[in-house]
Amino acid sequence: MSWDKFTSTQKIATRNGFGDGLLEAARSNPKIVALCADLAGSLKMDLLEKEFPSRYFQVGVAEANMIGMAAGMATSGLIPYTGTFANFSTGRVYDQIRQSVAYSGKNVKICASHAGLTLGEDGATHQILEDIGLMKMLPGMCVINPADYAQTKAATMAIANHEGPVYLRFGRPDWPVFMQNEKFEIGKAITLREGKDVSIFATGHMLWQALEAVRLLEQEGIDCELINIHTIKPLDIEAIIKSVKKTNRVVSCEEHQRNGGLGDSIAQTLALHHPTRMEYVAVNDSFGESGKPMELIEKYGLGVKDVVAAVKKIVL
Repeated sequence: MSWDKFTSTQKIATRNGFGDGLLEAARSNPKIVALCADLAGSLKMDLLEKEFPSRYFQVGVAEANMIGMAAGMATSGLIPYTGTFANFSTGRVYDQIRQSVAYSGKNVKICASHAGLTLGEDGATHQILEDIGLMKMLPGMCVINPADYAQTKAATMAIANHEGPVYLRFGRPDWPVFMQNEKFEIGKAITLREGKDVSIFATGHMLWQALEAVRLLEQEGIDCELINIHTIKPLDIEAIIKSVKKTNRVVSCEEHQRNGGLGDSIAQTLALHHPTRMEYVAVNDSFGESGKPMELIEKYGLGVKDVVAAVKKIVL
C-alpha cells in the first residue's frame, strides 16, 4: 500500500470542517437545525446562521437548556446539532444528555469543539480530557473523533444520516489536512499504512502525530501498521483484531486521558479476543494547564517523540 499521499500542504482547524460540513448538510437536508450556546463564531456555526437564520437557535450560555430543546426538536422529527466547547457539551450537561437524549435514543447530534490539550491558553478548566469516556459509556451513544478538517467535514455530514444520538469531537487549532481523499464511514477504521512489527491505533489530532512518528520509525527499519480509529463507538473490532493478529504489538494514541479513552476500548477488545502487549500514548491521570497547544502536547507526553518511544519500548 502506498501511503505517500498522506501528506499535508496546509493547516485548517477541525472546527472549520464542522462549520463547513454543517452548512453543506443543512443545504441538502431541511430537517437539520442548529443550536448554539453563544459560540457561533468559535464553532463556525455562523455560516449556517447567515444562510438559514430560521433554522439557527442561539440559546445563550444555557447549555442544559440547549440539550433539552434539542431533545424536544428531535421528538418532532428534526435533526438538531448542538454546539459548544467540549467541556460544556459533556461535563456541564451530562445529566441532561443521559436523561433526555441517550435514555430515549433521541436523534440529537452533540457537537463538541475545543477538545483536549490543544485548546491551549484557556487552561485546565476548558481542556476536557475525559469526554470520550463520559460519552462512550452511555448506551446507544455513537462517539466520533475525526483527524483533520476534511474528515471532520465528512463526519459532520455523515452523522445526519445516522439514526440516534452522536457525540462528535473536534478541536481549536489549525492542524495538518491529510485525509481529504479518504472515504468516511461511521464505525469503519481506515488503514493508512500496512506493517508487520506493531499496530498503531490513533484518533483525532494524534493521528498526525502518529503518522510523523511512523515516517521516522520507517527510517530505522521498524515496520508500523497505522490505523485511523475515527469512530470510538461503535469500535471497528474486526479491523483491530485483524491487525493485531499480524503484529502482536499495539500502541494507542489519543488526546485524552489514558483512563476511559480509545486505549481502554482497544485493551478491552484485546482482553476478550486476542490478549496482546500494549502501550498507551495519552495523558496520564492529569489535568492540563494554560499554554501553547504544541508545547502542551509535548509536555503531557503526546509528541511525535513519545509515539516513537512507545513503539520502540514494545518492539525492541
